[in-house]
Amino acid sequence: MATINLFGASGHAKVIMDIIEAQGDAVGVLYDDAPRVDCIHGHRVVCASLEQPVGALIISIGSNAARCAVANRLNAEFATAIHPRAIVSPSATVGCGSVVMQGAIIQADTAIGRHCIINSGASVDHECRIADFVHISPHATLCGNVSVGLGSWIGAGATIIPGISIGRNCIIGAGATVIRNIPDGAIAVGSPAKIIKYNSMNFSNLHIGGGVISIPLFCYAA
Repeated sequence: MATINLFGASGHAKVIMDIIEAQGDAVGVLYDDAPRVDCIHGHRVVCASLEQPVGALIISIGSNAARCAVANRLNAEFATAIHPRAIVSPSATVGCGSVVMQGAIIQADTAIGRHCIINSGASVDHECRIADFVHISPHATLCGNVSVGLGSWIGAGATIIPGISIGRNCIIGAGATVIRNIPDGAIAVGSPAKIIKYNSMNFSNLHIGGGVISIPLFCYAA
């Protein structure tokens, strides 16, 4: 049994706490930059500026940009949480810091990046490529050979047909049906999905595990 600490003390953290315990591990301390409570479900919440995070850690923050910012500043060992009622192919890979929630399905030869959220009931089919800091929302469906770029967010109930490429820093609206490739920074909604605006790109260098990658932080353009 491992002990996994969390960074972020919100409702999202409560879900991850349940997943950690369901997979047979123990929840340790919850860290937060501005804690509003001192205890969640019997676990201590501490201010990160007063007590630096140690040990295995998951960033329990729903915002892709916020997870990126926290990961950028921490020198931590990141853990992974996969609910036992998720279905993950033996040939799939899930990166450190990522969370796979109850009822999610990850099929053969799919690669999930670091610090991703594969939310409740999401379906990620064969040979998909999901980059770091992506959020696949509840009951979204990614068909085979879909790629999703760094920092993108796929809304609840969205469907992406086979072979589609979603760029970096994109938002796909809830319930959208994506039938064409989506370029970097696009916000697309509707069925079929149409681009309604673009994000301006604000890149920073992120250092994880000795590597350096460019991460887009969300900055919405009018």
